[in-house]
Amino acid sequence: MTTPVVSIAYHSGFGHTAVLAEAVRAGAADAGAEVHLIKVDEITDEQWETLDRSDAIVFGSPTYMGTASGAFHVFAEGTSNRWYTRAWQDKLAAGFTNSASKSGDKLHTLQFFQTLAAQHGMHWVNLGLLPGWNSSSSSENDLNRLGFFSGAAAQSNNDQGPEAVHKADIATAEHLGRRVTETARVFAQGRLAA
Repeated sequence: MTTPVVSIAYHSGFGHTAVLAEAVRAGAADAGAEVHLIKVDEITDEQWETLDRSDAIVFGSPTYMGTASGAFHVFAEGTSNRWYTRAWQDKLAAGFTNSASKSGDKLHTLQFFQTLAAQHGMHWVNLGLLPGWNSSSSSENDLNRLGFFSGAAAQSNNDQGPEAVHKADIATAEHLGRRVTETARVFAQGRLAA
């Protein structure tokens, strides 16, 4: 059985998104991946090479003003060299984000990640969960409590630190890490069989 290489390329402004990145890492590692956390605002040449050899890249950023952070946008533009050479063609991609509001236009950030992945010719892995917390018998502790499908979305109060990231959002990010790893394994086995 192959060991998928999963890299998490993320920016965190105040630490909340870093908690989610760590949760994605934990879920991917639990599913058997070799995992790399890469802070895009501190990326090194060696980390760019790690992204190039990854089977899957999970993008993460807080949602600021309805889109990914400025630091993530700088990274996204920096991927253009990979775009020219098609270095990330047919890799898997996924994404996660956080904002203080329940919605906060997080979907736009996830769609920005999807478009970035599509421009690179990557295959998007969605969350694969039904929405939680949408009936009288459900609760805010459900997985996917905010009801996003494109990726993992979290809500953290703007007057609390990273320690207050909701446990259900952490569990949802862990789920995403496992799902990406399991999908990468299926893709790798399919390539070997083809």
